Amino acid sequence: MHLDPFELHRPATVDEAVEMARRHAGAFDFLAGGTDLLPNYKMHLNLRPHVIALEGIRELEEHGVERIGAMTRLAEVEGDAALAAAYPGLLEAVREVATPLVRASATVGGNLLLETRCFFFNQSEFWRHSLGYCLKADGDRCHVVPQKEKCYATFSGDLAPVFLTLDARVELAGPEGRREIPLAEMYDAHGDGIHRTKLRPGEILCGVRLPPGARSWRTTYRKLRLRPSFDFPELGVAAAARFDGDRVAEARVAIGGLETYPTSYPSETAALAGERLTEAAARAVGERIRAKVRPVRNTAIAPDYRKKMAAVFVRRALLALSGGAAA
Repeated sequence: MHLDPFELHRPATVDEAVEMARRHAGAFDFLAGGTDLLPNYKMHLNLRPHVIALEGIRELEEHGVERIGAMTRLAEVEGDAALAAAYPGLLEAVREVATPLVRASATVGGNLLLETRCFFFNQSEFWRHSLGYCLKADGDRCHVVPQKEKCYATFSGDLAPVFLTLDARVELAGPEGRREIPLAEMYDAHGDGIHRTKLRPGEILCGVRLPPGARSWRTTYRKLRLRPSFDFPELGVAAAARFDGDRVAEARVAIGGLETYPTSYPSETAALAGERLTEAAARAVGERIRAKVRPVRNTAIAPDYRKKMAAVFVRRALLALSGGAAA
């Protein structure tokens, strides 16, 4: 595999990056850590003639307990004792991303905007040509659910579910100016594996903001994958809870790896409020979520198994918050 030629741009500020994006509209990609984009380019997946590198833009690299810049490397998050103490579930999710070598380059923003994945998309040019191209790259049909309108590629980032349980907000900058929105609103629940976010053309993810109250939540993350040392999630479950004594004040669950966007389940966890977080209560939440998720056959693990494991991983994650057994 090799990289085809492209023109690399290195803006020094967010405003310069936005202007470059406006100038090359429809013909560029933003480059963060490059751990996903460049391998895809090597496999000739949706190449662009212009690449705008965000490395070196100081505003995007600054981070602290209340704000994490989009270009913060995952290894920096992993090594930050203050972040680990404030958000243990975030640290768990970061440590589940790929390998230490990848985490040294991969970024927080890159993980939140990770390209959706599918067994029929993430293949070599030769493989895809032999089968027939798909909606997501060069073709006009979906091989997962045969039709020509919707892509079923799956969201495969690890950090978004944790950030969703903490009410995180994202800072965005684009040709129309700057804005801040809840992270949940950045993802398009009515989109698909191609049109997966509500980012405006040329808009940059600048950072993630966490409200002061986020530190009062206990958080955890559980991940299902084929190779525990490396693979993308086949299922990623984040759970968070606030306690009033030995009872739950509020609980949240968010899941990635099953749909085209990360999903929260407030209705399914509402019954935990005011209750003790017992094995039976955690199992009931897991079963309610299992009944709602709709994985499809687009990854290495069968959708029926991923659906069953959603219940198991939700139960384990919730019990971990209470300090209970999680077998």
